[in-house]
Amino acid sequence: MKTLHDSTIMLRRNFRHAVRNPVSVINALLLPVFLIFLMVYVLGDGFDVGVNYIDYATPGLIIMTICYGVTSTTIAVNTDMTTGFINRLRVMDVSRAAVLNAHMIVTTLRSLLAIAVVVGIAFLMGFAPAAGPVEWLGAVGVVVLTVVAVAWLAIAFGLAAKTPESAGIIAAPLMLLPFLSSAFVPAERMGPGVAQFAAYQPFSSVIEALRGFLAGTPSTGAFVAAVAWCLGISVVSYAWARATFTKRV
Repeated sequence: MKTLHDSTIMLRRNFRHAVRNPVSVINALLLPVFLIFLMVYVLGDGFDVGVNYIDYATPGLIIMTICYGVTSTTIAVNTDMTTGFINRLRVMDVSRAAVLNAHMIVTTLRSLLAIAVVVGIAFLMGFAPAAGPVEWLGAVGVVVLTVVAVAWLAIAFGLAAKTPESAGIIAAPLMLLPFLSSAFVPAERMGPGVAQFAAYQPFSSVIEALRGFLAGTPSTGAFVAAVAWCLGISVVSYAWARATFTKRV
């Protein structure tokens, strides 16, 4: 109960920071929204993927939105560690887990808000999923699992970095990883080496699971792989974050 109470207090603090700094949400939207117009209106006619390109690209854009929002989290976590905020908590009866839990929840809610905006724009551009209620539930579940996994990974990155500036840089590979997946073109059309990497990296499994649910033809294999990747990343990142947090405190 104490951890829950302290997490609520920390969450309220982080919400205030988010409201006072809406740039973090805007930044999380800029690249995905730009990519929608670039991939669909500029380059979309150049890709023959067998379906309407906006239907093919939207799952990848959702993952891109999740990844592009992690920089705000890594910087916020590192700032808490390097500006003395955590040191002040050491002399107070505050649960250490509450600080990390609050960052995870705020990151999750910010990502879900950004995803809702991106999907809304995709609908305006012709996105027409064939998913029924059950498929939509599956798609939402995959998205939430992915957001939580990426949030814990971002928190671990933020704790591992030495300065807020390096915290922003350390998240860059995670932001670029969706480009080396099946987000915008099928993996088998890529060059040697890249195609194999794209086929087996975590985001491709997540994207294919999402794509199957939204198309109304879910793939059991992709879904199981996506859940396994998300749970594995969440567990490892959480353990890494807690260990680093305890060491630095």
